[in-house]
Order: sequence, then structure tokens, then C-alpha cells
Amino acid sequence: MTDLTRIASRYIDLWNERTASRRREILSQEWTADAHYADPLMRGNGHEEVDALIAGVQQRFPDFRFKLIGEPSGFGDHLRFSWGLGPDGVDSPIKGTDFAELKEGRIRSITGFLDQVPQGA
Repeated sequence: MTDLTRIASRYIDLWNERTASRRREILSQEWTADAHYADPLMRGNGHEEVDALIAGVQQRFPDFRFKLIGEPSGFGDHLRFSWGLGPDGVDSPIKGTDFAELKEGRIRSITGFLDQVPQGA
């Protein structure tokens, strides 16, 4: 049985990890080698491109962190969860919902939607 909360939590851990070698380690453990990421602003294929996307977001928002919002849900090989991005201790100004396709308990693809983005972010 797939632990959807663990997968979503590890996904958030990945986006918050600032050490490149540790990010690549999480990617190799939690994502398939052919994994794909896409949202309205960016897309990447494979660990190297996904890692570069994450590094770019961290560079753009150096004082922000991701957090899960609510409980992940899913069925079969599909997972849905919401997240917030912002400074610690306040309501996240940026929010989204991601849909994951899993393969053998690992992320095969992510399709991300931005639910709330302030002007100029």
C-alpha cells in the first residue's frame, strides 16, 4: 500500500532542500528516472532538469519555504495535494495544487496548478 502522506511530505522536503547533493539524493529515491514536472510557468524532464527548476525557485524566493496544506488524497497510482509557499509563520502568499502520477510508489509525473499568486510574484 502506498503512503500518500509520506510521498507528499517527501515532495515538500525536496522543494525545501537547499543542498544540491541532498536534493539529487531525494530525487533518486522518490522519483522515477524518467519523471516529468510541468506547471503553468515551467517544465522539466528527468532528475537533472527537475533539480534545476527547484534551484531556480529557491533562488527567486530565498526566504520562502513550502508546506503542505490539508491532507493529501488519491487512488490507485494518482495523488493530489495542496501546498503553500511563503515565509515561516504567516499564511502562504503563493498556493497551489499538484497532481502526481505514481509508479511503484515513486513519482513519475507532477502536473502543478497555481491556485493563488500575488501580482508581481
